[in-house]
Amino acid sequence: MSDLAAIQGWLSSVQATMSGLASQVQQAAPTGDFASVFSEAQAVLAGGPASTGGAAGATQPSGGTVASQLGTPAPVTALAGAGVPAAAPSASTVVATAERYLGTPYVWGGSTPAGFDCSGLVQYVYGQLGVALPRTSELQATSGTAVATLAQAQPGDLVLYAGSDGTPASPGHVGIYIGNGQMIDAPQSGTVVSIQPVGTPVAIRRVLPAATGAAASPGGGPTGVPSAYATIFAAAASRYGVPIGLLEAVAQVESGYNPNAVSTVGAQGLMQLMPATAAGLGVNPFDPAQAVDGAAQLLSGYLATYGSTPLALAAYNAGPAAIAQYGGVPPYPQTQAYIQAVTQIVGGGS
Repeated sequence: MSDLAAIQGWLSSVQATMSGLASQVQQAAPTGDFASVFSEAQAVLAGGPASTGGAAGATQPSGGTVASQLGTPAPVTALAGAGVPAAAPSASTVVATAERYLGTPYVWGGSTPAGFDCSGLVQYVYGQLGVALPRTSELQATSGTAVATLAQAQPGDLVLYAGSDGTPASPGHVGIYIGNGQMIDAPQSGTVVSIQPVGTPVAIRRVLPAATGAAASPGGGPTGVPSAYATIFAAAASRYGVPIGLLEAVAQVESGYNPNAVSTVGAQGLMQLMPATAAGLGVNPFDPAQAVDGAAQLLSGYLATYGSTPLALAAYNAGPAAIAQYGGVPPYPQTQAYIQAVTQIVGGGS
């Protein structure tokens, strides 16, 4: 692809993004969830035209993106006063957000769900949660605070590597630590975003802001539940006999309470219901009240069928067929990480 074609393609993406921005803001108005809208726009602006080719862990061509040459837009952070909770995202929310992009192809210079390179994935995931990070792994290695050893690392930390185009002092590859010696990253050309052994990073950075101590939601659920949804969760939990904390935790991990979320595999809305599942339940997945009602129905049925919260969560994430095939929780890293993230929130962890 020529430089001119790349620039023209990027400008078309910017134009399309800006054209749709007004309608997205209008859709987000009822819940005040403006952060994800502007993060999406920022990702297009910051990404610049993608180049082809490249080596493992590379971050940008030497000339930088068009966005960097024209001036990068101001970082998108939490929009205080616009209805977005001021609380910092939890580590489990970071992990869950990164998991949404498992299977996304590696693209040199990619910084959107159409394709990511390593630092593009990291910037996009954190941008979705209102945390602004630089575009390249070299600069991300200077963000936040240093973590001395891997033993002290926490889920949500950045793990950095020299890479084929970097050095220990200026790393060329980055991933998101998810715990248990694993990370999510975009490895190299010809691969997809995946869960990998963390190995031996040359640097670890903690970039999550400190928690602000948001109040717990009604019923003892996880912190940070938007007030607009509190009664919805309470009503559905009562109607179907599902623990409200479990229902809220599923929403936090599935979408970060974003009612307009759409995953790379097509899951939709606050509770990330697949279209066929939503149709079978008779609910609109983009309507928060209907989505929570449908999810509560599913979880109630799974809890009754399996008598186990981990199995119910596995069924919600991977489907009952996977439970039947493996006689229990399937050996899918994504499903196992999902169960851990939800149960950690329910248990009061970060």
